[in-house]
Amino acid sequence: KGKGALVKALLNALPFTLTGAQQRVFVQIREDIARPSPMLRLVQGDVGSGKTVVAALAGMLAVEAGKQVALAAPTELLAEQHLANLRAWLEPLGVRVAWLAGKVIGKARATVLAQVASGEAQVVVGTHALMQDAVVFHDLGLAIVDEQHRFGVHQRLALRDKGAGTDCVPHQLVMTATPIPRTLAMAAYADLDVSAIDELPPGRTPVQTVALSAERRPELVERIRTACAEGRQAYWVCTLIDDSDEVVAQAAQTTFEALSASLPDARVALVHGRMKAADKQSTMRRFKEGEVDLLVATTVIEVGVDVPNASLMIIENAERLGLAQLHQLRGRVGRGATASTC
Repeated sequence: KGKGALVKALLNALPFTLTGAQQRVFVQIREDIARPSPMLRLVQGDVGSGKTVVAALAGMLAVEAGKQVALAAPTELLAEQHLANLRAWLEPLGVRVAWLAGKVIGKARATVLAQVASGEAQVVVGTHALMQDAVVFHDLGLAIVDEQHRFGVHQRLALRDKGAGTDCVPHQLVMTATPIPRTLAMAAYADLDVSAIDELPPGRTPVQTVALSAERRPELVERIRTACAEGRQAYWVCTLIDDSDEVVAQAAQTTFEALSASLPDARVALVHGRMKAADKQSTMRRFKEGEVDLLVATTVIEVGVDVPNASLMIIENAERLGLAQLHQLRGRVGRGATASTC
């Protein structure tokens, strides 16, 4: 229980106002958190509808009540993006945000674990590393799982059980744009409440989706050339990293080399899951800051990457991906004011 001062401070500090849907969902979460029984709520909002900020506001309710908040994301790229957002929003309010992922090792890891155990770290952002046995919370009040469809049931339970030492089960908030069937069944038959963020922030335009045959590849390359010349950015997504004998599909490495050759004026970069974490981040940072025009990538960019200037996405061999993956990938464009195409 608190007066909501942190929530007010965060709302005042945000550079945008919440949409009606975000406000409605936050009111539902606020009512849930005020109850004595633990919340289990799914926030279902389309890609880019602003789920993160609703989670941050919910976190402020817990922090004000003297509890800790854990936010788990499925990939380091996405978790780091949440970390950057939360630090920018919360640290000016005096809230301490800690970072815990697989690559935080040695002394740095020991320091973070100590801060989490003592309660000094009020908000802890991380990947699956948050669910390990070594991570002990002082008083976990709210567990937030982003892109819930990418975590297993036991992983989510492991995070929930981190609050068990204090005899209370933490409130749980799970977020996704593409709920999996088990989640939909739980919403229908079990104790999972669902909130929908069903409006996009103002100025967003719907993404136009087109399916093209491989013969029209040269036209696509021309289209990218034009878009990059106009200062826009594009993604080219491949389903493989290297060429393989078994699978007939364009691989990222080959595509990167081919596009670099055919688009000499554009700045082309490559990102995939086998790269070192530091290289991945520096490439993504360069893309976000506009130093890269065309990003050739595998599905590592599927969740949570936010580059408003990117308005064109090509998905190669789309038949090899699932519907949820395609939906998530398409959500990487259409985040700015420009009309986007996938």
